[in-house]
Amino acid sequence: MNEPPTGDDFYRAPELDLHRRPGELLHRRPVTTPDLPGAYRAWQLVYATRTSHKAPIPASGIVITAGPNAATDRAPILLYCPVFRGLGGDTAASQLLTRDESEPETEFISSALERGWTVAVPDGQGMGLTGLGPHAFLAGRAAAHAVLDLARATLRLPELIAAEAPCAAWGYADGGRAAAWAAELQPDYAPELDLRGIAAGAVIADPGRLAADMDGGPLAGLTLAGLIGLTRAYTHLPVTHLITAEGHRAIERAQTMTAAEVITTFEQVPLEAWCERPDPWNDPLWRYVLANKTAGRATPHARVHLYHGTEDTLVPVAMGRDLFTEYRTRGVDLSWREYSTGHAQTAIDGAREAVSRLASYLRSPRLTRPPFTQPLTN
Repeated sequence: MNEPPTGDDFYRAPELDLHRRPGELLHRRPVTTPDLPGAYRAWQLVYATRTSHKAPIPASGIVITAGPNAATDRAPILLYCPVFRGLGGDTAASQLLTRDESEPETEFISSALERGWTVAVPDGQGMGLTGLGPHAFLAGRAAAHAVLDLARATLRLPELIAAEAPCAAWGYADGGRAAAWAAELQPDYAPELDLRGIAAGAVIADPGRLAADMDGGPLAGLTLAGLIGLTRAYTHLPVTHLITAEGHRAIERAQTMTAAEVITTFEQVPLEAWCERPDPWNDPLWRYVLANKTAGRATPHARVHLYHGTEDTLVPVAMGRDLFTEYRTRGVDLSWREYSTGHAQTAIDGAREAVSRLASYLRSPRLTRPPFTQPLTN
């Protein structure tokens, strides 16, 4: 696996044993965030988390405080889940935020800092740290673990008095998927966390459905990225059985690429170019994998705000509506907003209400469970 362009020893992945607790701080260092309005102090973290199948693995992230009172006032913690950055490359949020260059989600992170919240941003499994890639793109359980364990690590930061601080999560697109999965898994995986609510926009709730829509089109590279990410998450299964020798070479090229590089390199190349059958997503093993990557299979106990653009050509609005319906049948404390715009503009237009909803959730008492629940579906 390629070394990070910075050659930074801080991001060399440590080996973990089974005794490491999820959320345990492995190491940290103070950093500055020169282009982040509203930031006061910040730390890059490496912490223990779990893969999709609960094997110990390190992950990286960054924690940013809004002012000098954050260490004494138990400021609420916002877990900000970034959009898909790539399978590798030099695009981890914890690294970009410390440089004099544009971090694509600065405005959203700053809007939370303006509220006086502490913001924790996970890089995601396989991003940031050396030797752990490719990023487990579309693996919902892995993403949720990275989010929830960063919350645990933040609460344990010695520089903060945060042990009783309430939390919320926010994300858009792939970040919305991570936030939604975090809310679904939190009652069982991290029941001690005081997760008051989430805001999730344009949630990729059904990766298999989205992959079929994208395959062979301008964003076909994201389909290949999804195959690579899920292959990484399911290393214990023979999920590469359909991939040809040429496909393995394409994967080797793609697994260190940024999102932009994946999209431009594999534009309009159908997945069948790398597989032994024209419809690999319909293979029984892949149907099993994708069925387990669908959001809405468990019940969040936190409040949920979902939003989506009616003109979204990347993540269809019907996918968001279906997730809203599923959560509603489970008795989740829920709100929904549609915007008459496309994918990118909805991220901007929906941010103000998302932050307002999160502020309301953080002021409200913690929900222990919804009014009624349904069992986990298979």
